Amino acid sequence: MYRGRHACEKLGIVKCKMIVKKLKESKEFLAGDGTLFRELLNPAKDDAKINYSLGIAKVKPGCRTKRHVLTSTEVYCIVRGKGIMHTGKESEKVEEGCAVFIPANAEQWIENTGREELAFFCIVEPAWKPECEKILGQ
Repeated sequence: MYRGRHACEKLGIVKCKMIVKKLKESKEFLAGDGTLFRELLNPAKDDAKINYSLGIAKVKPGCRTKRHVLTSTEVYCIVRGKGIMHTGKESEKVEEGCAVFIPANAEQWIENTGREELAFFCIVEPAWKPECEKILGQ
């Protein structure tokens, strides 16, 4: 495994630098699926030589996201709360410490079944772009 500057050289990357972004300094907005969302890294917006995007989403107690489809694969990493994750015809209980892989083109939504906010990191690969997401509704 390559590490640090040497990794960049071995992989043929000329410009390679660390990027640090603070969650509290990332603007929170209402995403198309209804989550409160903060995007941390996206190669279209940052000087990051990555193929994925990273953000954190929040769902209030008793609420759910809108049904939606991404043309990219997605991983949720639940960091707070509990809920039920739905993909296609599958449903599974999730809670803090769970990771969920969501295949590309799968209808998906998550509902918060707990009493506290449900929060999860989202990793989308290839990186999220507006044209890769379709909102299907409630």
